[in-house]
Amino acid sequence: MLALQQELDRFLRNPSFNLGVSGQGSYPPVNIFDDKDGVVIAELAGMDAGSIKVSGQGTTLTFSGSRIPDEGANSGAYHRRERRFGEFSRSIQLGQGLDLSKAEARYEAGILTVRVPKAEETKPRQIAVCRLLEEKLNERKEVTKR
Repeated sequence: MLALQQELDRFLRNPSFNLGVSGQGSYPPVNIFDDKDGVVIAELAGMDAGSIKVSGQGTTLTFSGSRIPDEGANSGAYHRRERRFGEFSRSIQLGQGLDLSKAEARYEAGILTVRVPKAEETKPRQIAVCRLLEEKLNERKEVTKR
């Protein structure tokens, strides 16, 4: 039984096996966290920034692109091939309360960082508290000035 479980774990960790939109094995790997903005970080080593497309609709952030194979890749047989080549697309569901229309993306040293600010209506705001007696006095002062 243990051997079967180990074999299943090995199969599920295989990078070519895909469990869906955000499952283990999806390419590229991402980290998603929340600081003052919602932030998505994706590993896209060996890509040209011009070949990466980032778009958003509703609460879905999508990035896609194409990685060209290494020039020397066709000169011989592979002993091991783990780096993916060709086209890819990954869509991620973000939490509510983020404003994708104001998202900013930056690609540097093989890392794509997308910052999605929180929508204004979800940010905490200070609400002024007035004393009823002060309001009444202020109203009376304004009436007597007229």
